[in-house]
Amino acid sequence: MLLGMLGGTFDPPHLGHLQMAEAALTQLHLDRILIAPAGIQPLKIDRPSTPPELRARMVELAIADQPRFELSRIDLDRPGPHYTVDLLSIAHRQFPQSEFWFIMGEDSLADLLRWRDPARLITLARLALLRRPGYEPDWSALEKELPNIRSRIDWIDHPEINISARDIRRRVHDGLPIDALVPIAVADYIKQHNLYQS
Repeated sequence: MLLGMLGGTFDPPHLGHLQMAEAALTQLHLDRILIAPAGIQPLKIDRPSTPPELRARMVELAIADQPRFELSRIDLDRPGPHYTVDLLSIAHRQFPQSEFWFIMGEDSLADLLRWRDPARLITLARLALLRRPGYEPDWSALEKELPNIRSRIDWIDHPEINISARDIRRRVHDGLPIDALVPIAVADYIKQHNLYQS
């Protein structure tokens, strides 16, 4: 089975996440996309997020009509902090006959060398990278640490996605509409639970 893994805080999940996952699914001919909300992200430990169960529920609502998308609870059901390399190691044990692609934006390559064990990460999964217009990775730094990095990348073409969870949270706080940015069920859930009000 060919599996895509999309990790992140998903605070909240938005249409950009779904578009990125759909582009990877179709362009790489994947069988399924696993969407894995993080518990505690080591690189965001100073930025508190919405409780994990609420974020997981929003992911479930966001993908309810996407039969090839599935919530992965790998990071939610284990103690943190959570690292992508561990997420992928556990996913390999859960799906031992599968090949994995880790889906991310091209600009995330800038942080890749700060992640835990990036050399092992790219042996566990190929990188499905969404191009970011105008962004050029620091290939010399990446290749110095990860000589085979380019051979582990599959490029995903998609129009630029100008949606950010931070902007959505700000809009909710300011009483502005978000219906064009998140699935309707997620917008309703945010309203019902008074998320992002403070």
